[in-house]
Amino acid sequence: MKPIWIVDDDQSIRFVLEKALLREDLPTRSFTNARDMLSALDAANDEEGPQILVSDIRMPGGSGLDLLAKVKERHPGLPVIIMTAFSDLDSAVSAFQGGAFEYLPKPFDLPKAVELIRRAVEESQREEVAEERMVAAPEMLGQASAMQDVFRGIGRLSQSNVTVMITGESGTGKELVARALHKHSPRAGGPFVAINTAAIPKDLLESELFGHERGAFTGAQTMRRGRFEQAEGGTLFLDEIGDMPFDLQTRLLRVLSDGHFYRVGGHNGIKANVRVIAATHQDLEQRVKEGNFREDLFHRLNVIRLRLPALRERRDDIPMLARHFLMVSAKQLGVEPKRISDAALTRLTHFAFPGNVRQLENICHWLTVMAPAQLIEPKDLPPEVGSAPVPVETSPAPVATSTATPPVASTETRAAEASSAAAAASTSSPTEPQDWERGLEAEAMQLLLAGHHDVWDRLTRRFESRLILTALQNTRGRRIEAAQKLGIGRNTITRKIQELGLDD
Repeated sequence: MKPIWIVDDDQSIRFVLEKALLREDLPTRSFTNARDMLSALDAANDEEGPQILVSDIRMPGGSGLDLLAKVKERHPGLPVIIMTAFSDLDSAVSAFQGGAFEYLPKPFDLPKAVELIRRAVEESQREEVAEERMVAAPEMLGQASAMQDVFRGIGRLSQSNVTVMITGESGTGKELVARALHKHSPRAGGPFVAINTAAIPKDLLESELFGHERGAFTGAQTMRRGRFEQAEGGTLFLDEIGDMPFDLQTRLLRVLSDGHFYRVGGHNGIKANVRVIAATHQDLEQRVKEGNFREDLFHRLNVIRLRLPALRERRDDIPMLARHFLMVSAKQLGVEPKRISDAALTRLTHFAFPGNVRQLENICHWLTVMAPAQLIEPKDLPPEVGSAPVPVETSPAPVATSTATPPVASTETRAAEASSAAAAASTSSPTEPQDWERGLEAEAMQLLLAGHHDVWDRLTRRFESRLILTALQNTRGRRIEAAQKLGIGRNTITRKIQELGLDD
């Protein structure tokens, strides 16, 4: 792993952070001022550069905010943590406008500082993997005639700035098409900014789109640029546009009509030089008839329409896509790519795929992890695929997925449950998969197929909670003894109990 760079003129701060990070097996490199750090950054190659940067806000010869701006010019994806005294808090909050990952107030709690730095490292590594996938993988795959129509449409629109509406079921790859339209357009050198209008609460969506001025509402401590300003000179992708609140549709229509908008709480119009691409899985004509979508906005957005076919409409592409996703999954996991038999491909080809291409990708990732041999046979396929009958209709039945969160029990109740589970597990054969392992596998697959992107965090938190509660029950609440039995440090168990809310 690349080192964490620390910039601070205070030797004691550098020393404390260096020692704490080294105990966590995180390499470091320290600088006393911004000038030396920038010189080292310019001279470093990709392997020698920093994984993240931790900088003080007040230093001789240049402030941390100036350093942040210069670093973002050179390496826009590098996470930067700004350290600040409490008196500098307003300046630190302003640093978010310059792209800071987080701020760390002084004097700081060392375990929390290390945890913040580790979180930034993990985020940086996830971004590196995502960038590798974007570079290595082709934009889109498809030989079916329906996909060839899509490719031709992208080609015809390659030199146009016209507004485009992309329609298709969830999981068909609408954002991939939007990115391809941007990449092959005259705006390719500008930013591509995506926002899912259905995923943001109504009272926050206006600020997300148009930004806000300082003091525009409670909590607006600084001016914030919205997505329209962030996409200046490039492309703004509005996903799930059919779910946009009706009053915001009026503001969007004005931007598309005259090219100007106002920040929330602002009085000065801002010119928007942005190409808008919208997408939806809904029937917008029907929503217009029902009075849920403005007809004039619909016609503004629907200048050119590209329809993405469902995966069941392009079954001939499934073998090629499956092999591609198996290769991608193997590369992510650092293992040998698995092969898939003709019989297994036939079963996949006959599956309805209600989740479309996204569901096929998740299944291939599951097979890379769970299939016991290098050659995938029909018996290795997930139960919903292996036992599914050959569909006789072209439209799949709707699949309902539950995202409800179970109620939180008290610490005592959870410890008792953990104790009972441990007692039950002790009767299982150590050579056979236990029920909890099967349950973990099933729950992970359910979350993956439902399209969740935080499966690791969800299941890891529950796993760690159960381990700690069981150990505490065994030691009658004695944390140091519980940590020793688990094989972790005293500070680690204390931090985990706080993070997981086990001491509530």
